[in-house]
Amino acid sequence: MKNILNSISIVTIIFWVFLGGCKDTVTNKQVDDAIIPASNVLFGKHIQPIFNVKCTNSGCHDDETRAGSYSLTTWTNAHVPGIINDYEPETSRLVWAIEGQLGSNGMPPLGYPSLTKNQIDGIKTWIKEGAKNN
Repeated sequence: MKNILNSISIVTIIFWVFLGGCKDTVTNKQVDDAIIPASNVLFGKHIQPIFNVKCTNSGCHDDETRAGSYSLTTWTNAHVPGIINDYEPETSRLVWAIEGQLGSNGMPPLGYPSLTKNQIDGIKTWIKEGAKNN
């Protein structure tokens, strides 16, 4: 009986490790495969998932690490004048960074998953539409 319980426990542990290990991969794929519309971009639905997967889960722009003194965990943390200028993606340092423009540190850094063109365009559209907390 003890061997059966040990076997069940081991199978249960393997199941949870496997399930937990797949979660991040699915989340990354879901975020990369999500299509951001050309207008009416919503922070909660379209932008925050990108920030969560590409910027905060890597341990860079979370509330503890705050790489560059900047957190992207919430709209309030992310919405910093100069970094995000409402209606002006061309003057927003966040856009400069994710596009790797001269004079900015390209984000994400080498070795981390890049943002897709759709994600970059979506962030720019969100800012162009006022960078609202919607």
